[in-house]
Amino acid sequence: MFDHHCTACDQRQLIFPSRVTGLTNTDHGIVLAFTCWCGAAQTLLTGRRAAHPPRTTLAA
Repeated sequence: MFDHHCTACDQRQLIFPSRVTGLTNTDHGIVLAFTCWCGAAQTLLTGRRAAHPPRTTLAA
């Protein structure tokens, strides 16, 4: 659970795990997608920023 200021309804809302619609790991951090209680789709950038690009492992 976390609080978020919604850009659509201009309210501060508590967001529960049931409101989360997706997680995407990016070079900038983790993008958390969720739906506000007003119904608006929202995102939040969280987590540590990646220090370097991910390594690729090749199988022989």
